[in-house]
Amino acid sequence: MASDTITAEEIAKAAKVAFEESQLLPATVRIDALAKIKQQLEANKVEIFAANKLDMEAAQLEVDAGRISNAMMKRLDLGKGDKWDSMLKGVQDVADLPDPTGVVSYASQLDHDLELYRVSCPIGVLLVIFEARPEVVVNIAALAIKSGNAAILKGGKESNHTTHLLAKAISQGLAQTSLPSTYIQAIQTRAEVSALLDLDCYIDLVIPRGGNSLVKAIQNSTRIPVMGHADGLCHIYLDESANRQKAVRVVVDSKTDYPSACNAAETLIVHTSLLNTVWRDVAQALLTADVHLICDSHTLSALTSLPNVPERFSSHVHSSTESSYFVEHLDLTISVIALPSLHSAIQFINSHSSHHTDSIITESEPAASAFCRGVDSAGTFVNASTRFADGFRYGFGTEVGISTGRIHARGPVGLEGLVIYKYIMRSKAERGHTVGEFGVGEGKKSFKHAPIATTSVPF
Repeated sequence: MASDTITAEEIAKAAKVAFEESQLLPATVRIDALAKIKQQLEANKVEIFAANKLDMEAAQLEVDAGRISNAMMKRLDLGKGDKWDSMLKGVQDVADLPDPTGVVSYASQLDHDLELYRVSCPIGVLLVIFEARPEVVVNIAALAIKSGNAAILKGGKESNHTTHLLAKAISQGLAQTSLPSTYIQAIQTRAEVSALLDLDCYIDLVIPRGGNSLVKAIQNSTRIPVMGHADGLCHIYLDESANRQKAVRVVVDSKTDYPSACNAAETLIVHTSLLNTVWRDVAQALLTADVHLICDSHTLSALTSLPNVPERFSSHVHSSTESSYFVEHLDLTISVIALPSLHSAIQFINSHSSHHTDSIITESEPAASAFCRGVDSAGTFVNASTRFADGFRYGFGTEVGISTGRIHARGPVGLEGLVIYKYIMRSKAERGHTVGEFGVGEGKKSFKHAPIATTSVPF
């Protein structure tokens, strides 16, 4: 934990020094650190859950007062479902993954005894700012350690008690290794964040995880590169060839499995040919699952014209407005619109989505191909729930967040998204190599540029 008595600049400088010192340590040290952290988390489970209960009780008061949403409160609950076990498994899964550093992606012999390698390496010092979900502390710490990055972590004030103890367990685990104690640090206040955002001389990448307002505020407040996403406005499109059973299963799962997650479906697009068939079955399944439907005139009319109006129709079906299709509901609500073609659906998604994850339900290979090529999102799925957009489910162990950008990393950001590369050149010639030896003319040499078959630097 970062001390309350030191400044933000001292925290950042300590992180940079820790990062630089760690680069000379073997990769096995990082694996050992993850094992020690997992042990400390398990040993402190009772204390951590007691702290989480305090955060939940305080959050309920905030919900009752209308100051935070019920969806945010649910994100705080470390005991929900298998969240705790998944968090611990994520640490082990990350430890078991191949080392993402030191991997050669390009190797070339430029001349006799002159070799060039492009080698993966850590980014440096990460500043990760997130809201609500306390388990993110552990997820990010595991990924940072495995990928060789130092990290400074700031959780939401709603989870202060929990994140404090999680960070303490991480520090206790690190103390049992040769990694510097300041390799992973946690901070508590917004003032520290504001100060750190000015320190581009020490911090190499900012990763915000949270709502639109948080991410936009970070992006507008720093010169440091920012990687993240502002919204999770995910779509499902029911193509004209959609299978009824697949449509019902995938849509219901995408909306109800974890409604407050950024990869939950928020808008359903229905091909107009399905209004009196598949759409009615999907609508009934959603209503049965207690989902509110915000419908355009076409999808609404298809329901009102039924001989027997679906149960919950009067309480759960509402008319949409143009703004309904820009809303990240984060609860059991979904906006619905009917469109006449695949092309119009693709256009609608590209102009309304947050470029996170979108899915098509179809039996047509050409339609599936066109959707995946045409939709400009980090994830484009066919007949699969948007909830699969997750680093753990992708096999990344866990994730530091979802990136909807187009530079460096996109989609769930795991280990590979936390490394960059450097070029290593080595001359084995007796007198070394100089650029003046190469060129056009008498006595000049030409470059060989001959590929070298290797995946690691041979020294």
